[in-house]
Amino acid sequence: MRYFFHIGYCGADYRGWQRQPQSISVQETIEQALRKVFARHIACIGCGRTDSLVNAQQYFFHSDIPEGWNFDLVFRLNKILPDDIAIFDIHPVSLKAHAQFSATHRTYHYYIHTQKNPFLSRVSALYLENHLDLERAGKACMLLTRYTDYAAFCKSPKKHNHTTCKVYNVRLSTNITQTRIRFSIRADRFLRSMIRILVMRILFVAQKRLSIPEFENLFCSPCEGQFSTIAYPQGLHLAKVEYPFLTVPAQSSVSEVEWIDVCHVKRGHENV
Repeated sequence: MRYFFHIGYCGADYRGWQRQPQSISVQETIEQALRKVFARHIACIGCGRTDSLVNAQQYFFHSDIPEGWNFDLVFRLNKILPDDIAIFDIHPVSLKAHAQFSATHRTYHYYIHTQKNPFLSRVSALYLENHLDLERAGKACMLLTRYTDYAAFCKSPKKHNHTTCKVYNVRLSTNITQTRIRFSIRADRFLRSMIRILVMRILFVAQKRLSIPEFENLFCSPCEGQFSTIAYPQGLHLAKVEYPFLTVPAQSSVSEVEWIDVCHVKRGHENV
């Protein structure tokens, strides 16, 4: 039997999802817990890689477990796993279902706070800025659904077979005091460091270090290696993974505030 495990994790103490030599990863930690329960190795195939310190409000991996079980596996795994990794539920699926390749869309959130707050330091990125022009940032966000080639926002475009991404939904929100910011993006695929590069350039627009035409020109004239700085990893959250055969609500990873939209654009509705 193949099972989809629906999980979430805080990535602050991990070198991302994927198992790596001489580093603690989320995958290795979960596989060790499964070994304790089933007394043998059970491989976990994740829905994608997340970088060091990146968080996941919703993440799926699949495992093949032929013998089944007659106990509460969710409860038992959560007793073994550290507090920063949680198993939410487990779903039996077809043997053809694949956690990574069956996913149709993914949504990421990027959280920013502009006033120092120790309770947000592991799940949001601190940028001490007093005068971010969020209206300008919103205009930059409105451009994202108009383009499909994101080579300009990829750390290593030559390592991908192609750099085409269909962005379906972009939302920029803030709280009433504009001390908290959330950037959300939904697409059919993402390139390496794409969101963190995008966020950094949108911040440059908000800081008036980059004009709207200069930002748009990045799509037309990409230059490899032009991004020496990218946004901090801890602000990035994998928020939702969509499958045609599974609908599971995502968990919240950051204390919710009353978000006010600066802009919200959907593919095909750019002029609305």
